[in-house]
Amino acid sequence: MANLNNYTEVITQCVDLVGGKENISQFLYCTTRLRFNVKDKGLVKTDELGRLKGCLGTQWTGNQLQLIIGQDVAEVYKTICKTYGIDREDKVDENLDADLSGGEKKKVPLKDRISIQGFFTAMSACIVPIIPMLVAGGMVKSILLILSQLGLLATDSGTYVTLSWMCDASTYFIPVALGYTCAKRFGMDPSMGIYLGAILISPTLISMVSEGSAGSIYGLAIPAKSYTSSIFPVFLTILVASYVWRFLNRYIPTAVRSMFAPILTLLIMAPISLCVTAPLGSTLGTYLGVAIKWLYDVFGPFGTAIYTAISPFLVMTGMHACLSVYSTNAIATTGKDIFVGAASFIRNLNQGIAALVVALKAKDPDQRATAWSCAITAIVSGVTEPALFGVNLRYRKPIYAACIGGFFGGLYAGFMGVARYVYGGIGLFGLTVFVGEDPSNLINQVIAMAIGAAVTFIVGWIIVKPEDLAAK
Repeated sequence: MANLNNYTEVITQCVDLVGGKENISQFLYCTTRLRFNVKDKGLVKTDELGRLKGCLGTQWTGNQLQLIIGQDVAEVYKTICKTYGIDREDKVDENLDADLSGGEKKKVPLKDRISIQGFFTAMSACIVPIIPMLVAGGMVKSILLILSQLGLLATDSGTYVTLSWMCDASTYFIPVALGYTCAKRFGMDPSMGIYLGAILISPTLISMVSEGSAGSIYGLAIPAKSYTSSIFPVFLTILVASYVWRFLNRYIPTAVRSMFAPILTLLIMAPISLCVTAPLGSTLGTYLGVAIKWLYDVFGPFGTAIYTAISPFLVMTGMHACLSVYSTNAIATTGKDIFVGAASFIRNLNQGIAALVVALKAKDPDQRATAWSCAITAIVSGVTEPALFGVNLRYRKPIYAACIGGFFGGLYAGFMGVARYVYGGIGLFGLTVFVGEDPSNLINQVIAMAIGAAVTFIVGWIIVKPEDLAAK
């Protein structure tokens, strides 16, 4: 149970400092952050929020303000909702009702609503809710592989075969699961999102595609593409469908809306989905993978090294969401991620090691306690926001050490061609995601992390001085 006394200032002041309850269009939380979607950024007092006791930092992503809290964020979130009477359930529908009510609404400039970063941030937000499904399937599959390599479970045994196809289902049905989460994200009826996602992996469509033709609709030829285990096609489909859904719900009379809105959405989206958004999404996913592969081919191991070194800054800006989406898509479609996975594990461990240096060098008891907590969280669980924003970025030199360590750890991982084969945890206990047919893959990842951690600690110990910490 969290000690909420440490977050009294956050609980009692954060809502007022974001412009009041009326300025909040949606209030969410993730693993370490409180997330306020605000109507008017001008009403938010970001600097004052960052100084609240219990807040490790702030970050803007579009019109969303994120308060970095740490592992106690869930309890803090619940308490804030109870204190201010904020609904802890899905706030998207309420926001949409406000859109349809004709009430006065601050218009957000188009450039703030449409951006590459916003696109991948939204996609990442849709993937997060299905991570437990991907982790379950991925980690169990890793365990099966380990047991088979140790000779403890035969690959032709009933248990192995059954659990194996059950694990495959976690990625095969991604379009269905994402159909639900995307619909929730974009304010569309979730069951329609599931339906549109299921259409993309219909056995009939898959059978037709395998024969080289997917038929036609309204006289338009349907591109023969497979969408099983894919992410981009269903995301684009539901994104467009949500606009159709809201348009129809706005203009169809209430008496017949529940009947005609779903029917018309299906009839309108059928050609758009099968002929435009799904093929476009498939192409986008393919070219994103090609771009990453090109970077890897051109720069070789140095590509991995450079990415690992700069990835903490990508996390700060939210741009890491783009490559996180690539990683998930690559594993689902090709069976491995040759770029992002290894770098992410090295980066996360290095942030913890850098915070550990601060914990060992700090003289102030509060500084030491905070740094120790952040270091352990990053090293063991792989959750780095508290260490990154609350310690390393604050004192600057620790993050430089982590970047240098990341370069050398990433360089080794790149030279050895380390790949992540399944989606799973991001801390030390998640290393089984690197278990593959070649046992040396996991060993090389551990060595890469050890190199990164050692360089981070040595450089950090040299450049971080007690007076640097005292000055803050």
